[in-house]
Amino acid sequence: MDVEAPAGEVVAFAGGNGSGKSTLLRIAVGLTRPTRGAVAARPPVVGYVPDRFSPAERMSAVAYLTHMGRVRGLTTSVASARAGRLLDRLTLVGGAHAPLRSLSKGNAQKVALAQALLVEPGLLVLDEPWSGLDADAHAVLAEIMAEVAAVGGTVVFTDHRESVTRAHATRTYTVDGGRVSLRGPEAGGTGTSDVVLTASRDGSVQRDLAWERLDGVLTVSRDVTGVRMRVDRDSTDALLLTALQHGWSVERVTGTATDHHRTADAATYGGMW
Repeated sequence: MDVEAPAGEVVAFAGGNGSGKSTLLRIAVGLTRPTRGAVAARPPVVGYVPDRFSPAERMSAVAYLTHMGRVRGLTTSVASARAGRLLDRLTLVGGAHAPLRSLSKGNAQKVALAQALLVEPGLLVLDEPWSGLDADAHAVLAEIMAEVAAVGGTVVFTDHRESVTRAHATRTYTVDGGRVSLRGPEAGGTGTSDVVLTASRDGSVQRDLAWERLDGVLTVSRDVTGVRMRVDRDSTDALLLTALQHGWSVERVTGTATDHHRTADAATYGGMW
């Protein structure tokens, strides 16, 4: 295999379970040695979020991160302050002083992400990073990935969903049958849509759906008025149909593709708002 992950890019590895994606990431960060060949020009600072991070430690999240920051050369005060800012941004449930062993999978994932960012990474490697995260953290993670790439870092991540790799990656490699192949640049693809839903006027909403699990849904945020989602453009129509079938009203659909812009109005959906 021959893989390039240039500075300033977000590179995805897509493939099924057991295809070797996690092994490739461990090779990239230096935790596993390749049988043959080598990793060239690895940046000196690497941030790594494994696919499973479930510490059973009694120490708090901020104490753990402060310790990890000191291991990486930060002073105690700088490590503690940096840890606090990251946990606030990721909205750790229970707060910075929550014991690690009390955290859910999604909140443990937030701590794992924070430890990877304590020192600004030249290479940020994320193994199934969205797994278990709540909707708000999905959006924050996407922002962090873009920020690392914007300052010249490289981001590498795995995900089995094509809609996610298309939305976030500038290039994607497919891992299948022992082979790694470049699927092509992702930038300038079909784009995404912002979808805003509200409860129907007749109050016929059956239940709040697990929007995050629907195909093509990238981010979700809820408030007292309804729900707002960023959705892969190719999946927007299917999501709208599902919403209408469950009694939701479509308030607004705004396209965010780079090649064109569209805003749907009530007439588009036959007045079913």
